[in-house]
Amino acid sequence: MAELAELERRITAAMDRISRGVDDLSKGAADVAPGDDATAELREALEAERNANAQLTERVRAIKEKQETMVSALEKKVARLTEQLNTAGAALQRQKRLNAELTEANQALSQAAQEGLTEPHLINRSMMTELEALRAARAAEVAEMEEILAELKPLIGEVA
Repeated sequence: MAELAELERRITAAMDRISRGVDDLSKGAADVAPGDDATAELREALEAERNANAQLTERVRAIKEKQETMVSALEKKVARLTEQLNTAGAALQRQKRLNAELTEANQALSQAAQEGLTEPHLINRSMMTELEALRAARAAEVAEMEEILAELKPLIGEVA
């Protein structure tokens, strides 16, 4: 009988432990049950992170668009400046060629004058070369003015 009482006591203690374990499990399950405050907080935190992620994604998209716009504008500006540089280079080459021709014509005219000869075609050639050099200089100045105006137009547009 003593044994029976001991077994009964042990079974009762085990049942108490099982009951406490079940209670603890049910309390733990209640801690994560839907509709619980902790779950609601986690859902709110998740939603806040999703909103932050969406905002960051939008900002990245806006920055990318701005960067693409700036790159496009810079490419256009580089193309325009390259064209202006090519035009100025061509005008400079023309000016150099005309100056060389003018120098040659003046030397021939000077040589003819030293020999006491008056060569009308040398005078005519010299005058034509000088006139062409003046036209080239004027064209270079016009091109330079157009470059200045091209740079000023965007600034004037911003002020207006």
